[in-house]
Amino acid sequence: MRTNHFHAGLDIRTQQRQGIPIYAAADGFVNRIRVAHFGYGKALYIQHPNGYSTVYAHLQKYAGEIQDYVKKTQYENESYEIQVYPKAGQLPVKKGDLIGYTGNSGSSGGPHLHFEIRDNAARPMNPKLFGINVEDTRNPLINSVFVYPQGEDSHVNQNQNPQQLRLIPQNDGNYIAEKITAFGTLGFGVSTVDQQNAANNRNGVFRIQTHHNGEKSIDIVFDRISFDETRYINRFTDYAYFKEKKSRIQKLFIERNNPLSILKSSKNNGYISVTDSLSSSYTIFVTDFNGNNVRISIPIDGTILPIKNEKITEEHNHFVVAREGATIVEGKFSIYIPPNSLYEDAYLQITSDGDILNFHEDNIPLHTNVTISVDVSNYEASDMDKVFIGKLNYRGEPYYRSTSRQGNVLSTKVREFGKYGLAIDTIQPEITAANFSDKQWISNHQTLQVKIDDKQSGIKNYRATLNGKWILMEYEYKNNTLTYDFSEKVISETENNLKLIVTDNVGNSSKFETTFYRK
Repeated sequence: MRTNHFHAGLDIRTQQRQGIPIYAAADGFVNRIRVAHFGYGKALYIQHPNGYSTVYAHLQKYAGEIQDYVKKTQYENESYEIQVYPKAGQLPVKKGDLIGYTGNSGSSGGPHLHFEIRDNAARPMNPKLFGINVEDTRNPLINSVFVYPQGEDSHVNQNQNPQQLRLIPQNDGNYIAEKITAFGTLGFGVSTVDQQNAANNRNGVFRIQTHHNGEKSIDIVFDRISFDETRYINRFTDYAYFKEKKSRIQKLFIERNNPLSILKSSKNNGYISVTDSLSSSYTIFVTDFNGNNVRISIPIDGTILPIKNEKITEEHNHFVVAREGATIVEGKFSIYIPPNSLYEDAYLQITSDGDILNFHEDNIPLHTNVTISVDVSNYEASDMDKVFIGKLNYRGEPYYRSTSRQGNVLSTKVREFGKYGLAIDTIQPEITAANFSDKQWISNHQTLQVKIDDKQSGIKNYRATLNGKWILMEYEYKNNTLTYDFSEKVISETENNLKLIVTDNVGNSSKFETTFYRK
């Protein structure tokens, strides 16, 4: 489970090395190539005759005809970032063909291969279903178990609020929870991860099943997920708890507006009913793909008791009905919340203070984009094009949000609550040579490297030429470096003139020009 989505495949570590050969998993043809600064970086998609497709992401480079095709397309478009869809017979591959090399491109946190298998509806499937064996004799780890009373009359230990249960480890590796006294409708949640033998990465489990008095309550299987539904992870997990504690509680019940396909079957949407004067037992079974499992037993004493701790709903200054949405005006800010952006009705605390919008606390998930607009007519006309909307971090520093302008009104789309504000960027991007200097002989250099940076609105685009010819410079945003590889042989002259123009997100631009020599 990741922020706002489920991870779509396997990450295969490469021991901090790049350039390890990648081979096609099966016969097929390349049907999509995408090169991007962020996300999957350099990615390759292969369509197979059985309808499945495989994806290889964060590559260092492609191989053979694929690499030639990519370079040709980039130079034709004069763009590093491309997305192309080759025809069926254009780039055929056989199982075992060399197709690329592992890297760290895009939003990768370190060198690895991201590998996916997708079905004929383009839904990522669990690759381990296809016989990829990862040694694993370790049981899933149980971090915590929670209970969620539902409705006005329900309670657990005389409390209507969610509660963490105390787990007692057993000698056989299973757990028994301390007995709870409860009444009414209850839902449960579990925080659990799995680890394989060779690494301590905290990965997802494969299956969670629950039973109440021996009768199946819910069955959750992590076998495939569509990109259309992956953001519903924010409904499946306890979002507020994660934001506060950085631990994901998976809800073992199905709330309204949760269509996740991993929820295979349930009775009463996974909720159980606890009756007065009756004891019962609730059991959670957590299993990894290799069949290692942990059982958690929760004894329940059904008893109606006076409620000591009632559920408190904070009543803020705006109430939004989820299915209706809302338009809210605070100061110079206007917020449009489309219908069904929220999973459920909610009170929101929304205030403004000059150029700052306090758009509730980020403890409620947003499923679709919300539009924030702000009147900037108080700014000088000459500065207005340099003003943008940013999300403020804990130090009050703005991070650029894609901002559009219509007259005196700026707008941006956001999918999380928090603090937003106006900022102005009148400073040009910085450009410095990294591995050479002006008028230097660099005949032995393999690459030409330039550092670029913009500390306010961020880099939007760049364009580089050598002796008037466009050159491909690869942008690695993680270290602010542009790199040109001399093996592309765009130039053959001894004296060479490099021109580079870098533009930030509000239109400030810098020009860098230098001369170097090569034999």
